[in-house]
Amino acid sequence: MPHRLTGKHALVTGGATGIGYAIAQTLLQQGVRVSISGRNEANLQSAVETLRAYGEVQSVTMDVSQSASVLAGFTQARAGFGEIDILINNAGQASSAPFLKTSEEQWQTLISVNLSGSFFCAQQALPAMVERGWGRIVNVASTAGLKGYAYVAAYCAAKHGVIGLTRSLALEVASKGVTVNAVCPGYTETDIVKQAISNIMQKTGRTEEQARAELAAGNPQKRLIQPQEVADAVLWLCQPASQSQTGQAIAIAGGEVMS
Repeated sequence: MPHRLTGKHALVTGGATGIGYAIAQTLLQQGVRVSISGRNEANLQSAVETLRAYGEVQSVTMDVSQSASVLAGFTQARAGFGEIDILINNAGQASSAPFLKTSEEQWQTLISVNLSGSFFCAQQALPAMVERGWGRIVNVASTAGLKGYAYVAAYCAAKHGVIGLTRSLALEVASKGVTVNAVCPGYTETDIVKQAISNIMQKTGRTEEQARAELAAGNPQKRLIQPQEVADAVLWLCQPASQSQTGQAIAIAGGEVMS
């Protein structure tokens, strides 16, 4: 199904690294014009320099947790490539703490970035999608949105919220040519997981190999997910042929979560 998305405009939040970068590259290879957003302008510019080899790409400095920043970012993205056809809500943040040691600031930060960010961005992208009768919104959630994990209550709550938002909005726009889905990766080879491995090493004295194995143990395939695997699932959900898929939360986790 190559090139059926040629000329579409996708905005990928958190698109400079990890899963977001893999998604941006994959969409560019399908002829999509891609805006990548993030808070770190240096990281964005570095990503744009390498992504230009694959197609038309621009960067937008944007903090998804702030509605005013999202409005400004979408305005900038539209000025470059026109209205958004495909929205990938990938920007996210994770941190861990026992429930009783989770601060209000930590709670609010994780809810704001992971959940409110998806809400703000969808509100910006949706009107033009509905008007034109075609659009794709894919929220990058997590297996933490489908099950519980100890010591990450705020993150789990936020990602469960993303799944609820996905299902509700999908029903609201089901007859308008717009699909809304979520992909739910397990532990994936990204900077967030690298930080988790570092934390395990510091707190337990385990080696990097042991810490990595601990995170991979929850995956029945006994491995970490690769960003490209997530990107390939996202690409399928963006294709015209996936029009019957909406309101879904698709686990990419080697069988850790089954539905």
